[in-house]
Amino acid sequence: MKLHLTRAEGRNLITGYGDGWVTINETRHTSSLIVLPALLQTDWPVPDFDHLQTAHIAQIAALKPEVAILGTGATHRFPHPRLTQPLLDIGVSLECMDTAAACRTWNILMAEGRHVAAALIV
Repeated sequence: MKLHLTRAEGRNLITGYGDGWVTINETRHTSSLIVLPALLQTDWPVPDFDHLQTAHIAQIAALKPEVAILGTGATHRFPHPRLTQPLLDIGVSLECMDTAAACRTWNILMAEGRHVAAALIV
């Protein structure tokens, strides 16, 4: 699906997504990543939801987002609460949804000027 937003104004914008890929600012990515309005980490080493570890969530927490979204792949899943502890320690909850929904939600929150981090399992 291709997404449209009038302006990204120098921020990262998810411009499309599909099975096994996400496009950010017209660049296609085929592996899991973390995106913030002004930062893109393409080296998030999570091949699929079953390999998600506390250390991966700690990478999100280290970025100190106001809001955190986890795109869990093609299926909406919830990580075990012990995995999300690094975010809870800094007072940030983790919103979980399938990756397609996370992409759509990311664009809305980013356009509102929120300091949101989306960790997307592609």
